[in-house]
Amino acid sequence: MSGIWGNRLKVSIFGESHGEAIGAVIDGLPPGIKLDLEAVRSQMKRRAPGQGGITTARREEDEFQILSGFFNGYTTGTPLAFIIKNNDTRSSDYEYLKNVPRPGHGDYTGKIKYRGYNDYRGGGHFSGRITAPIVFVGAICRQFLEEKGIYIGSHIKNIGKADDDSFDAVHIDKDLIFKLNVMRLPLIAEEKIKDMESEIMLAKADGDSIGGSVECAVIGLGAGLGEPFFDSVESRLAHILFSIPGVKGVEFGSGFSSVRMRGSEVNDEFYIQDGEIKTKTNHCGGILGGITNGMPIIFRVAIKPTPSIAKNQKSVDMTKMETVDLNIKGRHDPCIVPRAVPVVEAAAAIGIIDFVLEE
Repeated sequence: MSGIWGNRLKVSIFGESHGEAIGAVIDGLPPGIKLDLEAVRSQMKRRAPGQGGITTARREEDEFQILSGFFNGYTTGTPLAFIIKNNDTRSSDYEYLKNVPRPGHGDYTGKIKYRGYNDYRGGGHFSGRITAPIVFVGAICRQFLEEKGIYIGSHIKNIGKADDDSFDAVHIDKDLIFKLNVMRLPLIAEEKIKDMESEIMLAKADGDSIGGSVECAVIGLGAGLGEPFFDSVESRLAHILFSIPGVKGVEFGSGFSSVRMRGSEVNDEFYIQDGEIKTKTNHCGGILGGITNGMPIIFRVAIKPTPSIAKNQKSVDMTKMETVDLNIKGRHDPCIVPRAVPVVEAAAAIGIIDFVLEE
């Protein structure tokens, strides 16, 4: 199993949804980073379950315990290890899924891959629960990046048919990023909150789930980061973003909409402002030739509907090799998009710090 990511900064995650604890080891953090643990807790709270009717009823405080690599308020430069205890588990809800895989979930492929030895409770290592360590790591990376004037923020671009406005791809204010980071449902057009909540509650009332997308921006990066071909900024960011459970698409800049444009429309013309080279537009999403060009990095992530739904579905009993009706029990998010926002930002922070440390 591939639980390790990174080049200069290596992150090794471990744990299962209903195991004793989840966590990670971070190798490659420079010594002397002053950590604000309350800021880390704030990021963890953004992802934590049990925050109202639009998320799962499972309640986890996501309180962490740092085991090594942190002393007297600073990173020591040695591997930083931490754990997050699992407290609110109901493993009996998953016993019947041992041989009956949920449609749209990793139950079937996990059982095949690990020859039936996988921990199926709550999805085991395939669960979105494992994104909690990612948010912890990302929260630390963000503090390092912010000291260098690099900021990361995102908003919900859409949930179902409800759409938010888009970032101004050329001019993104740091204050907007700070504002989005503290919103329960981070939106640029705050009046769309009711539309978003309505999409979620309608799906929930129907025993169903719904998907959406997140738009993320990274500002303050200079030009010149990235290594073409196989270590381009898009390549490595896409790698870690696609590692987030439920992510089914990633696009940078104008992405797929650029296929309907001409070169004269999609090309970002250069100009000079205050002695710096900038572009008038940002269809490339801040990346040219796999290398940052100094403009904001803009990307969007598509997140599928939660596979665990209350509606009756068809599956198979892999022991009896026959088709069966499946009624999923347990506590599940009708929409994982709101809780995915800090995970996307954390993944971006981990990816970006890797490039920064290489420089």
